[in-house]
Amino acid sequence: MKVLLVEDDGPLAQEIAGALRRENFAVDIAADGENGHHLGDTEAYDVAVLDLGLPKMPGAAVLRAWRKSGRQLPVLILTARDGWTEKVDGFKAGADDYLTKPFRIEELIMRLRALVRRAAGYAAPSVTCGPLSLDAPTGVFELDGLPLKLTALEWRVLQCLILRKDVVVDRLELMEKVYEGDAGTDSNSLEVIVARLRRKIGHDLIETVRGRGYRLASGGG
Repeated sequence: MKVLLVEDDGPLAQEIAGALRRENFAVDIAADGENGHHLGDTEAYDVAVLDLGLPKMPGAAVLRAWRKSGRQLPVLILTARDGWTEKVDGFKAGADDYLTKPFRIEELIMRLRALVRRAAGYAAPSVTCGPLSLDAPTGVFELDGLPLKLTALEWRVLQCLILRKDVVVDRLELMEKVYEGDAGTDSNSLEVIVARLRRKIGHDLIETVRGRGYRLASGGG
């Protein structure tokens, strides 16, 4: 799962990013509205956390510009403004959820996971694919009912695949969702991650579609 965090409070941004990375999220940080707008408009993200009170370009203007250009990524507004008017403005601009500072990091993480799950079309908290399951609120993968021990990169790849099960996920899209920054990482490293996952969950679940990418097949195994 890749998150765009647009927050001008440096220490808070680092605190949030650190907590998200410990939960296997990939995080890109933008410190002002202009940079946040550019990243959200040109890069692939699963979800965005957007402050309203940003320098150079207000958060609500960033969000309206994303929606006008057709960007559909879920957006959680994070702000110190707790008035009803500000909340209404945020939702009118296209926000999907709202958190007021101060807040608990744990709640932010749970809300982000829920936004990504719902955006993928899953209402239930658990997503299954054959013997594999993901408990979306906790981020825990299980195989045949037993917890899987995964690295952060393995978790990101598997999460992307299970939320798109039975659909071919393009190799470049996977790389964009797994690695922080741009997707210029050698594609061979993605193959290494997939190979490790196959050793952990079985070789039949993850299919390679030549010239395109990978598919998590619910009929596998």
